[in-house]
Amino acid sequence: MSVKIRLARHGKKGYAFYHINATDSRAPRDGRYIENLGSYNPNTNPATIVLNFERALYWLSVGAQPSTTCRRILSYKGVLLRKHLNEGVAKGALTQEQADAKFNAWMMEKENKISSKKTSLIQNANTAKKSAIEAESKVNVARAEAIAKRKAEEQAAKEAEAAAKAAEEAAAAAAAEAPAETPAEA
Repeated sequence: MSVKIRLARHGKKGYAFYHINATDSRAPRDGRYIENLGSYNPNTNPATIVLNFERALYWLSVGAQPSTTCRRILSYKGVLLRKHLNEGVAKGALTQEQADAKFNAWMMEKENKISSKKTSLIQNANTAKKSAIEAESKVNVARAEAIAKRKAEEQAAKEAEAAAKAAEEAAAAAAAEAPAETPAEA
């Protein structure tokens, strides 16, 4: 029986997450597995990976073959590096202390990269939010100015109409008084 480390799909349509399983290669993708090693959720940014490091290292050391995606996940979490360093220790190329120091240095660098990515994502989101608010405020100011201009034009039109109406009434009143005065004079 050959053991594979591969993903089993779960979740709903369009929003999948995966379980990382050690499985008999003949078993169906989402079927029976030997051991669940963790989970992988690509829907978050950065992707959320929960992995039982020791058990994944064990399965690799006894000959389990990871799929392409699982190989990338294991590499990202450092399992493949740890396996490589353990093989170097077994061959006598380096001591366990040297291997531990290399692995710890790599893990610190990896954690720094991840934290810097998270902070840059947060900063980008904040700047995008600020720019959206500024653009919205500019649009609101432009709308307010347009409304004020329109209301001023309407008010001026009403005042002109009222002045024209008053002038008409004054002219009509003057016309009505003028003929009344002319017959009295005659």
